[in-house]
Amino acid sequence: MKLGFRQKDLDSTPGPSLDGSFRRSKSGVSPDRRSEVSTSSKYFPTSRRVFRGLKDYARKLSDVDAFTQEIEDWVLERTSSGTEEGKQLFRSPFLVDELRKLDYALEGILFQQLFRMPYSLYPSDDLKEDEYLALEDFLHTIVDGLWRTFWHRHGPLPFFVSCPRHPGSKFYTVERAIMRGRLGGLCGAALLSKNENSMQAQWDQVMEFALFKPDISQGNELGFSAAIICEALFYGFHILLSRTLSKYNAVNGDSIYLLVLDSKFGGVVKFGGDLSKLEVNSSNPYNSVVEWIKVHAEVSVSPVDRIWNKLGNANWGDLGTLQLLLATFHSIVQVKGPPRKSISTLAADHSLRLQKRRIECCLLDNGNGLVSMQQTSHSQEIVELDHDEDLSFGRQASRLKLKQGEIMLLEDQQGRKGFRIQETLVEGNCMSYSAISLEHPGELLTVHVGAHPSRLEPSWEDMSLWYQVQRQTKVLNILKQQGISSKYLPEIVASGRILHSGHCKKQSPGDRCDHPWCGTPILVTSPVGEPLSSIVARDGPFSSEEAVRCCRDCLSALRSASKANVMHGDLCPENIARVVDAHGARNRSLFVLSSWGRAVLEDRDSPAINLQFSSTHALQQGKLCPASDAESLIYLLYFVCGGTMQQQDSIESALQWRERCWARRLIQQQLGEVSALLKAFADYVDSLCGTPYPVDYDIWLKRLNRAVDGSTDRGKLIEEVAATMRLEDIPESSGTSGGCTSFSC
Repeated sequence: MKLGFRQKDLDSTPGPSLDGSFRRSKSGVSPDRRSEVSTSSKYFPTSRRVFRGLKDYARKLSDVDAFTQEIEDWVLERTSSGTEEGKQLFRSPFLVDELRKLDYALEGILFQQLFRMPYSLYPSDDLKEDEYLALEDFLHTIVDGLWRTFWHRHGPLPFFVSCPRHPGSKFYTVERAIMRGRLGGLCGAALLSKNENSMQAQWDQVMEFALFKPDISQGNELGFSAAIICEALFYGFHILLSRTLSKYNAVNGDSIYLLVLDSKFGGVVKFGGDLSKLEVNSSNPYNSVVEWIKVHAEVSVSPVDRIWNKLGNANWGDLGTLQLLLATFHSIVQVKGPPRKSISTLAADHSLRLQKRRIECCLLDNGNGLVSMQQTSHSQEIVELDHDEDLSFGRQASRLKLKQGEIMLLEDQQGRKGFRIQETLVEGNCMSYSAISLEHPGELLTVHVGAHPSRLEPSWEDMSLWYQVQRQTKVLNILKQQGISSKYLPEIVASGRILHSGHCKKQSPGDRCDHPWCGTPILVTSPVGEPLSSIVARDGPFSSEEAVRCCRDCLSALRSASKANVMHGDLCPENIARVVDAHGARNRSLFVLSSWGRAVLEDRDSPAINLQFSSTHALQQGKLCPASDAESLIYLLYFVCGGTMQQQDSIESALQWRERCWARRLIQQQLGEVSALLKAFADYVDSLCGTPYPVDYDIWLKRLNRAVDGSTDRGKLIEEVAATMRLEDIPESSGTSGGCTSFSC
């Protein structure tokens, strides 16, 4: 008998995504609302007979030794000790580059394990109490540090650590297990997500499991022993099965990360697969599960590395511990959705910290290598500076980031302008601040700080700064020169170079002196707002009114820019800011389309590539078609309305996701639950995708304005639009939705 399940709305892709894109839980609701998840958000048996069969499996599969006996030969063939060349056939779940990026992102983050792991040359039962206390504290330290760093700095931690004895058993804290004399029966520790529906820990709440054994290698010097991998798969299958049978499973994905540890070493086993392909065999359930693992499951095994040193402290910056950290990071993403700060965003600060460290060490790059900052550019002799001057210069040079209350002077073609810094808006490589003008202090402005021309390197961090400041300055000046102005577009206030304090030795206005800040480009724009990515992460999906207004405002900005033949090319939640419309009715908020640095002005310009929000044409051709910005706007509306933004790891998987969404009309269905108008707009954009036809901004802005402003003649709207837009006026469909239009679907 083969299990039957309803398909998920969106298929999952193997492997985690580390590009910082925004993703939602597959339930289609806010990832933090676990109690509201319905059974339709996961695989669910189609009949009571199948459901009983699964429950019977969960009860019968209780002997880890019998399971190991069935699968150990298969595992042994794929481990380093069982192959002729000593190579492990199980691939690692993580790349070294991913671990290195996480290491950069966690620079300066304190992970403090208070209970030390006891050290002994040989495994000992006498140390088990201390070992489990240390394990419990270690897992808590990991999940708390990651949650505070990437998701929410304050508030209660939505996870807890608890220890089971065997699959299906109750969970205990280490202290309770010690009091009840059950410490010897514990098999490991689990990270569980708190559930408002139940006060007791359940197996379907397990988001990550740590199998803790006396010796995970058992004589295999090259990695895990085959028996340990078998036992990890045994627990992994039970967790996947518990999720399938649960009413409240909110885990996004069909895989589980299993940490395998002893008191010295550790690693990660990633295990997952489609349980709908499991053949139920009541006579031999162990053989049935093993055959499913061999044919349909995906097993990844990391190398074994040192976790704790001889003093019992975790080696937080080493590969072994970074593997556990990254596994826990992806486990949190499966339950709580994408982080507010991505790994890539925090890792980008590494270059800034490195630059600051160089200056603190009085080192600059003069083209011939690193030299002392006190070494002049005209002579190879070391010049001794006055002590007071040296201290003043060092303080100024080390101040790479502007601070609250600091005065920033900018020099442009009209002279010098002063701005007082208020706060940091974006933490990362783009260095944005809110500020007020000293001449006109009534309005908050956005200050973008670029990279110093002498520090530019061929890296994406430096290029993003160039696009954010120099290129965006060019685009906004083009719009300004052509008389295009809109409250939905950023307005350029000033642009030029920063003026540093002290004596400047530059020879001409366009020249630079040897001060590390001299010549740094600055762009000042208006207004200041909060990006949609932060709003959705904090407050959840938009209401119908807010989503329609967002669509109207963004479409207005795109229409204004199109008059100058400018396309945005990088429409995503980070690049749309919600601001308070102080001049509008009832101080309503409005949405401003910002970050025009990747705008397309001519054919040779290339847009930004975003696996979640770029148009299909941009991903396929690296260029924009006339409807590309509108298509990206549809993906953005789908995201802010609670749609599932699937994690992607390649352009191919991103194109497949788009094809599935349009073919199954998943985007239209999600938007239709919020607004019929947004659903119709999605159908219209689908008909334009990949064609040379431009977007008819006027007709859709007319409809959206009426919906937002609440006009009295709404009843006339459909007749008016139907008379204006005949069926023959709509271009042929791109084929992604089967030829549907907004009037035929």
